[in-house]
Amino acid sequence: MTKKRALIVWGGWDGHEPERVSYFFGKLLEAEDFEVEQSYTLDRFANGDLNSFNLIVPIWTMGEITGEQLNPVIEAVRDHGVGIAGCHGGMCDAFRNATEWQFMTGSQWVAHPGNDGVRYTVHINREFSHEITAGLPDFEVVSEQYYLHVDPGVEVLATCNFPTPGADGPHVQNPCRMPQVYTKMYGNGRVFYNAIGHRASDLEAEVPAELMRRGFLWAAR
Repeated sequence: MTKKRALIVWGGWDGHEPERVSYFFGKLLEAEDFEVEQSYTLDRFANGDLNSFNLIVPIWTMGEITGEQLNPVIEAVRDHGVGIAGCHGGMCDAFRNATEWQFMTGSQWVAHPGNDGVRYTVHINREFSHEITAGLPDFEVVSEQYYLHVDPGVEVLATCNFPTPGADGPHVQNPCRMPQVYTKMYGNGRVFYNAIGHRASDLEAEVPAELMRRGFLWAAR
């Protein structure tokens, strides 16, 4: 049987520990019998063979992406059904000027009130059953809590409550349930996102790690 193939491209802002996260994600995928390729340059997107992968995992906070690098990713997901999956700023605070990237990935970070060290609970959506979250408990995180601008078409698998006590800011007048884990379709491709992951250790915890593992499997065509 031919192995599924995953491409992990990592870099950008070092504060999100992209190399350590890429190593952890690579191990998760290899344990599921994926052939994993790691790259630390966005030029890898422009090499012309993205359609041969089952899954693309971006780990690249901020930075800039050229059309020559971006367009092959968009086409691979939209037209050829290659999945894309990621976390935190590595997927949804990447390439702030690339609106097509945001259209594909489903959200964009705009704030993390309270910065690092906010204690909050991630609530699994019990209103419907999904293979990514089936049987998983709510869980607590002490980290950055992302406030996102979110595509209204996503399927929300988990949320957190804003405001969190102690995380003051203009958002406190607008209490809401903020999506933290979601799926969506972008053309023919499946998209999975988990807002957790300021540090690699946030993702290495039991439930976040399982969410990523299941999200990768779901997104991979």
